[in-house]
Amino acid sequence: MSFLHQLAHSLRKAVEKRLRNWTRPENHGPVLNAALDLTRCKSELVLENALLRQQLIVLERQITRPQLTWRDRTLIVFLASKLRRWKEALIIVQPDTVLRWHRDLFRRYWRRKSRSRAQFGRPPLTEDVVALIKRMARENAT
Repeated sequence: MSFLHQLAHSLRKAVEKRLRNWTRPENHGPVLNAALDLTRCKSELVLENALLRQQLIVLERQITRPQLTWRDRTLIVFLASKLRRWKEALIIVQPDTVLRWHRDLFRRYWRRKSRSRAQFGRPPLTEDVVALIKRMARENAT
């Protein structure tokens, strides 16, 4: 029984792989798109929908060339990082641009994380006060 189960599983995987290779975005229509979407999980479809909606929001905000804010870029990078087929869902930007934004955000995050922290508590003493304390300690040993 397990042999038949493994055979059916490998056959299903082979058919799914063949279907994905056969239905690339450049050469298939809405019917095949719908058939391919039936094989995808709901969370992946929701994420792709959110990525497409964000791009529509940016396009509706502008009249000419879309200007993306850092909030838009961050959201697009985040959503693209959660999708397997994120390159196919990009419309208004190139995949290389999203990768560049990801590197920039990563750089900004770690630059901010490694920045020196603001000092808490009592502010540091000035040089004059330190010198006065040392002089008083020398003069009043007891």
